[in-house]
Amino acid sequence: MAALRNLSMVIGAAVAALGSVLFIAWNRYVPGRRKWRRTGYELEYRTMCDQVNKETTHKVEPKRNPKRCATCDKRIQDTYAKKLCSDCINKIMKEEQPSLLTQIYLDRQILVLGLDGAGKSSIIHALSTNTTRSRSAPTHGFNTAQILSQGLRIELLEVGGSQNLRTYWNQYLKKAHIMVFVVDSTDDIRLQLARHELHRLLEEAPLLPLVVLANKQDCKSALTTSDIYSELSLHRLQGVREVTLLGTSAVYDGYGSSTSLQTVRSMLEERLHKIKESEETRNHLQSNHHRTSL
Repeated sequence: MAALRNLSMVIGAAVAALGSVLFIAWNRYVPGRRKWRRTGYELEYRTMCDQVNKETTHKVEPKRNPKRCATCDKRIQDTYAKKLCSDCINKIMKEEQPSLLTQIYLDRQILVLGLDGAGKSSIIHALSTNTTRSRSAPTHGFNTAQILSQGLRIELLEVGGSQNLRTYWNQYLKKAHIMVFVVDSTDDIRLQLARHELHRLLEEAPLLPLVVLANKQDCKSALTTSDIYSELSLHRLQGVREVTLLGTSAVYDGYGSSTSLQTVRSMLEERLHKIKESEETRNHLQSNHHRTSL
């Protein structure tokens, strides 16, 4: 009987030990696989959520906090460095640079003509840049330069002096305010042709002011200004129109008794300003006459 009791105790202990081993094995392997499956679903779900959140983050732009202008207190969008609205910025620019933004120029044109080889291009270059050059290519068409002078935008327009271009000279007289006729003082053979072309133009524009430049006065063979005056028959224009004759040198500016080209420029600007003043006076008188007639 005692032996049977001992055997049952041993069997019970063995069964308990076996149950413990089975329980430990079950908790280690079977629940682990369930946890792996759940974890797998959870990982997959979290990955999809993260992908959705990433797509949503790229689509939604960050909101900018509205700010106010430091001057007029208008609402503006915060662009980091911007502290003023566009209206205040434009106002400040106008106050700092009034001459560039508010200056209005009146267009004036000086028509520069003369036979080919007289030095028209060199004269224009010297008048517009205050520098001289020894050579310049012949003008086969047109040449222009611009001068800004106290509210005037002055265009220096040169038309080539070859025979085929001289036929078009008269087409440019209407827009001109002053005509500058350049003569080669050393070319005494073609002075008669220059006189013919000059007076032909003057007949079509009887009121156009005339400035004659006897160029190349630096050359030894150059005729004097009195000789040029006689050869061009400028005495016939006395009392008819305003005529000025000056000796110049586009290569050696101010050579000898020749007139400096900057002096010529100042004289041309002064003439144009006088024309501007006379036009303003005439317009003022016409407006007053119109008011009184009403």
